[in-house]
Amino acid sequence: MPAGRYAPSPSGDLHIGNLRTAVLAWLFARSTGRDYLMRVEDLDRVRPGSEKRQLADLAALGLDWDGPVVRQSERVHLYSDAVSDLQARGMLYECFCSRREIREATSAPHHTPGLYPGTCRQLSEGERTQRRRERPAALRLRSQVEQGTVVDLLHGSFTGPVDDVVLVRGDGVPSYNLAVVVDDSHQGIDQVVRGDDLLDSSPRQSHLAGLLDLTTPTYAHVPLVLNTSGQRLAKRDGAVTLRDLTSAGVDPFAAIAASLGLDGHTPADLLEVWDPRFLPRDPWVFSPPLS
Repeated sequence: MPAGRYAPSPSGDLHIGNLRTAVLAWLFARSTGRDYLMRVEDLDRVRPGSEKRQLADLAALGLDWDGPVVRQSERVHLYSDAVSDLQARGMLYECFCSRREIREATSAPHHTPGLYPGTCRQLSEGERTQRRRERPAALRLRSQVEQGTVVDLLHGSFTGPVDDVVLVRGDGVPSYNLAVVVDDSHQGIDQVVRGDDLLDSSPRQSHLAGLLDLTTPTYAHVPLVLNTSGQRLAKRDGAVTLRDLTSAGVDPFAAIAASLGLDGHTPADLLEVWDPRFLPRDPWVFSPPLS
C-alpha cells in the first residue's frame, strides 16, 4: 500500500509549525488514498516523555495513522546493511573534519557555502592512519554526481547540488540522510510531505536512493511557519505548543485551518474541501499570543 508519513524527532514538544506540517502530510496522504504512517526519528537527541506528548498532541488534533508507530532506534540493522553495501562497492570514505574545519573551508571564495569541499576524499592510507589517532572518523558518501533533480508537487522540477554527505557520524550514529532514505523505501512511503527548508536535501537523498537501488518518493515541500521577525518559528518564540496555545485561549487546529485558507473543526472537515493547488505558497507568519 503506498503511503505518506510524518516523522517527528522527540527532542521536545511540537510547535504549531510542526503540527501544521503533520496536518498537511495527513491531507496529502488521505486525499490520494494513501496510508499515513508515523515514524519517530529518535537517533539523535531524545528528551524523556517527548514522544508520548508529541503523539498525544497529534491525536488531539484529530489525526490518525495506520499501523504501529515505527522508531528509527529499532531499525539500525537496516542502516548498517545499507552502509555495508556501499562500503563493499567503494562508495564511502572516512572523514576526519571537524565542523569548524568544514565551516572555514566552505567560507573560502572558491567553495560553495554549506557544501562539503571533499577535504578527506583523497587522503592517503598514511594520512588516514594519522588522522584516526586524532579523532573518530565519520563515513561520507563518495558522490557520483555534482547535482541532481527531483520532482516536487509544489516547486516543480528542482535541481540542487549533491555533495559527499555524511552517512555515519563520528560517534557511529547513522545520519538523517541515510536513515530517511532507507526508512522511506522500506516502509513503502512514496510521498514525502515536509517543510521547504529541506528541499535542498532532496537531490542528495534521491542520489543516495539510486545508489542503493531504492525508489525516490514524490515530494511536497510545504511553506514554513515563521515568527514575526521572519525567522523560522521555534519554541523560544513563546506560546507556540498545543498546550500553551490552548491555555492562552487559542484553538490550534482552527488557526492551522485558517492558515491554509480552509474552515473546519477536524481533519476530516478539511479533507472534504482539500485541494493542494490552492495551498498558500508563502510562509505563514504566526504571532504567539504570549510572545
